[in-house]
Amino acid sequence: MYKGKRILGTISARGGSKGVPGKNIRDLGGLPLMAWTIREARCSVYLDRLVVSSDDEGILAVARSHGAETPFVRPPELARDDTPGVDPVLHAVAALAPEAFDYVVLMQPTSPLRTVADIDGAIQRCLDRDWPCLISITEASISPYFTFSVAEDGLMEPVIRQESFHTRRQSLPKAFEPNGAVYVARCDWLAKTRSFLTAETRGFEMPRERSWDIDELLDFEICELLLKKAGRLS
Repeated sequence: MYKGKRILGTISARGGSKGVPGKNIRDLGGLPLMAWTIREARCSVYLDRLVVSSDDEGILAVARSHGAETPFVRPPELARDDTPGVDPVLHAVAALAPEAFDYVVLMQPTSPLRTVADIDGAIQRCLDRDWPCLISITEASISPYFTFSVAEDGLMEPVIRQESFHTRRQSLPKAFEPNGAVYVARCDWLAKTRSFLTAETRGFEMPRERSWDIDELLDFEICELLLKKAGRLS
């Protein structure tokens, strides 16, 4: 609880990963991938409950073994490839509706480098400023001013037109991208908008070294190196 508001922490981890089978419970530095998120979230001083939403009993068992609650099994229709990411979050809020949470925090298990300081910092920022929604972001690795579309004949067209292609990177406006680590939203607002990303959404900047999102096997190797560098591996 923070400022008298009850806050639900959710981790969405479906079982149907195709790029890396069993990704959410694959070993990373001696722990299942999702355990890194559970471990940091359990240290939060603001989350009133921490639940894992999954359709997979193996994932739910791992979640319980690392201290997260699994009060329900996610319905199959909310675990398809095309299921919007907000739907399992709204399902979790509705499933626990008698407790009337004011805010919900989504933490993706594929962001193992995020810390409790990031989680609680995002919650504080959102509630202190009375924002309806906040998501974590990091500075984009490639400026959109340096991106191009390519026509069938191979001709490159800039995505954002500018007078010269020789503009120094340091002279361009900073660009940011969502990093998938922390999403904070007021429950009633999220139920109405059904999206974390709207014209009202604010950003919470995180450093790139804690913003890695695991999508393929190479990412596991990179994240393990970063965990080791940060002194977080025993």
